[in-house]
Amino acid sequence: MSRPSNQPVIIGISGASGAIYGIEALRMLRELTIPTHLVITENGARTIAIETDLSLDEVRALADHTYSNKDMAADIASGSFRTLGMLVAPCSIKTLSGIANSFSANLLVRSADVMLKEHRPLVLMVRETPLHKGHLKLMIRATDVGARIMPPMPAFYNNPKSITDLVRHNVGRALDQMGIDHDLCERWQGIPTP
Repeated sequence: MSRPSNQPVIIGISGASGAIYGIEALRMLRELTIPTHLVITENGARTIAIETDLSLDEVRALADHTYSNKDMAADIASGSFRTLGMLVAPCSIKTLSGIANSFSANLLVRSADVMLKEHRPLVLMVRETPLHKGHLKLMIRATDVGARIMPPMPAFYNNPKSITDLVRHNVGRALDQMGIDHDLCERWQGIPTP
């Protein structure tokens, strides 16, 4: 299936630590001129306030369209609304549980469920550590129905100089999982031969 560049990516920001991942995803997709649709959970809004210097309005301004997490009639709640996929960054265990169990109690989880039923890419940047067996079972369950689990793990082969470098690399790899072509992060080139 061809993927027209005018199709958007849905970004979900839930209440786990790491709101910077969703925010940077919005910035990177803007660099690629890919439209974004944003839904933030109530706890995601609290995390943005705790972890960043940005207001909620400033974060929403990074997206082309934003939604209330309670708006179950939003266009992104329907499979007939075409997208390139969805990135939940960060993905809390509560949100993972909702997605893994198809418990669509809010717009973020409903939108993720739509990605799964329509066989579109859904990447979950699950943020929790350490993980107990219940967390791991939820990840397996989500993977079994089509989600891609991608906890943000820093890479150091690219010699990051800042937190932003680490975050952009993780987000770039998440965009790879959605089949989005880009050169926004440094890729492994192998070990130079002497």
